This record gives sequence, C-alpha cells and structure tokens, in this order.
Amino acid sequence: MEKVDYTGNVPQARFGHTITYISKGKAILFGGATGDTGRFQITGDTYSFDIQTRIWKKIETNGNQPSPRAAHAATGLEINQMVVYGGATGGGSLASDDLYLLDLRGMDDIGMWKVVPVVGQTPGRRYGHTVTYSKPFLVVFGGNTGQEAVNDCWFLNVEKSPFAWQKIEPKNESPRVRVYHSGTLCNQGSANGMVVMFGGRSNDQSALNDTWGLRRHRDGRWDWVKAPYRSERELPVGRYQHSSLFLGKLLLIIGGRTNNVGEQLGLEIYDTETSEWSRFNSIQRFRHGSWAVDNFIYVYGGFELESPNIPTDVIMKINLLKSISSNGDLLMKIINTLKQSSPNNSVINDISNQQKKTKTLKINKYKIKIHIYLLILFIQFINKYNQFFIDLAHQNQIIQIIRLQQLHLVIKQTQYQQIIRISHDPNSIHNIMIQHLLQPKSYINLPENAPFRFSSENIIQLCDMAEEIIKNQPIVLRVFIYQFLFRFGFSDECNQRLGEDPSDEDSVFNRVNRLFEYLPLATIIEDKIICLHGGIGGSLHYIQEIENLQRPLEVVHEVNTPEHQLIVDILWSDPTDSDQELGIQANVIRDPAGTGNIVKYGPDRVNQFLQNNGLSMILRAHECVMDGFERFAGGKLITVFSATDYCGRHKNAGAVLILKNNFEIIPKLIYPTSEAQHNWIEDEEQLKKRPPTPPRWKNNSIRKSFD
Repeated sequence: MEKVDYTGNVPQARFGHTITYISKGKAILFGGATGDTGRFQITGDTYSFDIQTRIWKKIETNGNQPSPRAAHAATGLEINQMVVYGGATGGGSLASDDLYLLDLRGMDDIGMWKVVPVVGQTPGRRYGHTVTYSKPFLVVFGGNTGQEAVNDCWFLNVEKSPFAWQKIEPKNESPRVRVYHSGTLCNQGSANGMVVMFGGRSNDQSALNDTWGLRRHRDGRWDWVKAPYRSERELPVGRYQHSSLFLGKLLLIIGGRTNNVGEQLGLEIYDTETSEWSRFNSIQRFRHGSWAVDNFIYVYGGFELESPNIPTDVIMKINLLKSISSNGDLLMKIINTLKQSSPNNSVINDISNQQKKTKTLKINKYKIKIHIYLLILFIQFINKYNQFFIDLAHQNQIIQIIRLQQLHLVIKQTQYQQIIRISHDPNSIHNIMIQHLLQPKSYINLPENAPFRFSSENIIQLCDMAEEIIKNQPIVLRVFIYQFLFRFGFSDECNQRLGEDPSDEDSVFNRVNRLFEYLPLATIIEDKIICLHGGIGGSLHYIQEIENLQRPLEVVHEVNTPEHQLIVDILWSDPTDSDQELGIQANVIRDPAGTGNIVKYGPDRVNQFLQNNGLSMILRAHECVMDGFERFAGGKLITVFSATDYCGRHKNAGAVLILKNNFEIIPKLIYPTSEAQHNWIEDEEQLKKRPPTPPRWKNNSIRKSFD
C-alpha cells in the first residue's frame, strides 16, 4: 500500500460520501460529512480527481442541485454521467426520493444537475442503501427508511421513457433486511450480469457475511441467488460500512467494521467460479469510497480504526498483485484477467514475469530532444533535391546546427558522423525509396492492383531502421509535423499489393503496426500549435499526460485503462458537429455500439485545453471534410484532410496547410480529377465490415445519453 500525493483544490476530509469512477481516469466525489465528533457537517459539494495528474478540482455545478447529504448512493451511467439517490441530511432527516443526474460532458470543471422526471411510485426515502447500474437498469436495494432496515429492491430502465421505478417481487428466497451493505456489478463468468450484494448490518444490529446475486431473465423476471461458500474454506468476516469491487470473476471486499470495536479486517476475495474465499492484510477503513484501475485499488476518505471519530482525507493505493502475492493461484487468475483486458499491457506482463529483469522507464517531462538522424536526412534531402524547395529554403534557411545548439539541444558527434555515412550510401534502402518517390511519372499511371515496387523484406528492413530511431524520440515532438495513419484498409493493401497474409506475425502489415506503436502522438510548433491526429476527447487535459505514456503504445478499441482511453481520444475523437454543441458527446458514427470510448468534444473543451497548456491552436486530421480543411471552435481548431475523393465516394477536395513564420496559415486545396479513375482498392466484403466514414457535413448529430 502507498499513500497517493495530490494537489489542487483539495476537499475536506469526510465520511459517508460517494466517489464514483465515471470515465477513464476520473473519479467524482459527492457529499458526505466533514468535521469531527459532535461537530459533523453534512455537505453537498462536488469534486473531481484525475488519476493521472493526481489533481483535485472543485466542480462548479448548475441546475437543480441535490441537498447536502451523507450515506447516499451513487453510480456511473454513460461516459461522464452519474446518478445520486437518497441519503441522510442530518438531525434524523432524510433526503428526498428524487433521482439526480449529474452531467459532466461539458467543460472539465463544470457540471449540470438535473432531477430525472419519474412517474409513479418510488423506492422512497432511505439511507445506507445501494444503487447499481446494470445497463439499462438502475437497481436500488435495501437501506434504512428512518424507521427500520429493509430488503426491498427496485429497478428503473434509463432507456425507456417515461421513466418509472418498478418494485421487484421475487418468488424465491431473498436477502435479509440490511443497511450499510455493498453492491457492485459482475461482468464475467457464471455471475456475468449479476448485481452482487455483500454484508451489511441487519435489524438486530448483527454484521452479515452473506453474498447475493440479483439477475434478470430474458422474460423480464428477476430473482435472487445466494452465493455458495465452500465450507472447508475460510469464510468472510461479517462487516458493514465497507466497499466492494469486481475484478473479472473476483469479488473484492475492502474495509468496513464489525460490532467488535477496533477489529482488524482484511481484504476478502471471493472467486465466483470456485466459491472460495481468501483473506489478505489490507487497509483498515470504514465509511470510505473506493475504485479500481487495472491492478490498483484506490481508497479515499472515511475513518481509520485508530481514529474512528475523525475522518481522513488520505488516498491510499493498493497494488493488488503485491497484496495477494502469497496466493499463487489467485495471483495468476488476476494476472490472466488483466491480460485479457490488456493483452499487450507491458506493466502487467512485467509483473507476471517478476523473475525477469525489468526495466524502469523514466521520462523527463520537459527536456526537448530531437534525434540528429532526422535532421541529417532532412538536410541531405533538401540539399540534394533543392529544386523542389527553392522558395521554402530561401524563406527559412531550414535547420542550422548552430541554431539547435542555441536551443540547448545536445548533438553527439560520434552519433551523427555514423548516420551521415549511412545516409550517403546510395544503396541504402531509404535512399532507394526516396529516389523512387521523387519520380512520380514511374508510378502515377500504374493499374490499381499493381504489385508494390518494393519487396516485403525491403519494407521490414526500413521499419527496423526507423524503429531504432523513433523509439528513442520523445512522444511529443517539437518542430516536426506528422500524421498517425489509420491502420484500417492497410491490411487489404498489403494482401493485394504484396501478396502476403496480414495475419502472419512476420508480415509487413504487422511489422509496420509494431513500428507505429513507437511513433510520437503529437507535435508542438513553437509552443503555440499542437498537432494531433484525432484530438483531445474527454480525457486529455495536459500535454504532460501524453509525455507520461510509455511506449510501445497499446492501441485498442476495447478500452480498459486510463492510458487506453487517452490514446483512443488522441487518435480517434472528433469535434462536435458545430460550435453550438458543447462538452463531451456520443460519437454515434465511430462508436455505434455506444461503449463511450470514442467521443466528440465541444469548443469549450478546445478552449479549456488551449488555456491549460498555453497554446493557441489545435491542428488535426482524422475526418474527411469536403473543402479539404474546416475551422472549429471559432478558428482555434482546424481539421485538414489531404485525401481527395475519399474512398472514391465523396468527391471531396484535399488540402495542405502552409504555416508561415508569422503563424499565418495558408490552405492549398487539391481538387479531385474529373476523370473516372480507380485509385482505391475496393473490396465489397471489407466495405461491409467497415464502410467509409462519411464527411463531417453528412454526420448526424445523434446523441445517445440519459437526459
């Protein structure tokens, strides 16, 4: 376990709050009670905690705000949305039975509270209950009505309007009445889709240790299933005011207390496949909040056993793999679960092979390095082919070594002398390829399915050389501009033009993609303009967050970590359809399944990001725009797209942006030819699997959210 240091607008120490992990890398704190014995004060403030930057922010909220409360329940819904229900307001009073929605899809530190309009009967006022989201149902269970503990259960379909609570009337055995229990959702294994309840305090004040799963059948019936315990194994200690989480098929019970004052409680883990419990030493907290990221559990607030009357504001991080290292079987289950969700996660792979020598990667966040290899090749290219760049060379006198030294960039004599020898070799693969590319007449009129000029071995050799250079570069470049290419469609090109099997691990397709995992993700020009492929999405707030990423990058669509989400946002997020659409919106075109991983970001997000980093503009690509370029956020973001007549479908123009010394941007348009030429490989099967993305002007502004 380790204490997490943090900065920012730090909330007061509290207990009885909720902290909800609502998006990749962000947890939202709401309510709770502050102060010490005899002077507790119920709060209704809202804070966000950024996992990567470790910064607290006070969220300014508007709308119909919930009253201050503690012992309430909260859960996340769609990306950057959460709901709050119930709670106690102090002096024996209870909060209303309204269901509150907090919408944080706008600016990073501004939220909107709404009361969800509900018809019919509600679960009623209560505290110490649970709210769990099993899409599309919100489930409320148990708690105390102010008169007694209860065991009733209610659900609400968030996708069916008008919204209405419905009471579940199970025909089989149900859990005992209870308060201060925990509830969480299982997403794997035999308990997949079950809302799982553990522990709590019954009406006779006893601490419970039973586990129940609530499931919904296809015919709409709900029923309870009591989890079996293997009697010959260690049983869990009854507890209440704890928290619980699922990691794959494993239920984790964190903290809590019993009726024995000061009793030490371990971390209890229940395997839903084997019905076995295991116990490990852990943090001693109750009335706290917790969330999980990869193999780490974060615990905030509540009381410690040593000071049961004074709440703490400490965040503790538990490395689950270290905590359970004594149990080899359970350790491997957790590692395998993490590997399934992040198959290329280098951190998990390193932990699973702890006997191997590990490498510690330290990234200097502010030191700027430009590898001399790129400079030498560029100088050679300009000198040899300067007839193509006369105007550019006269204007700027590109790349002077003395200028680099003035910028405190380190150049190693032995390093660039060796590279000069390589670059002057006329038989080197990069020189041969450049020579070929500078003779467009030799390939401009080739038939559409013509084999590629270079062999697979040539391309792999070029990738090997490039990777040795690129992997030593910073992940945020200063000076040079590049575009991170989309891998989709590339496999078809490799298959047809190189005659290879893209699924072969040694294919050009896979080698190029491994190389791309080392490519920088961003370019910053003179500390004024940032160039990204997609944009900033909902998770990118500071350039430092990009610099903290470790390579090779893991580019996946099934997002499981804050790092995954950050990469997906940088590569594949898009601006909203107009300057009038603010915040974070669903991206229906690129995320038809509604996972919330690929989003659209509004002009307010653009302005906030530029302000946070002292920048003036974002240049990005990723979307086909009909005129080749398009302004957004009042001109503070420009989309540029160079492919004319994209996929032979849209007749769009392409564009190139020229950035002058005074930062004036001049667009140069490239119009599609009027002749009917087939410049795209067209495979109807592939087009069915992934049809060409429509241009921005054809995108429908469809929202998929719980309003």
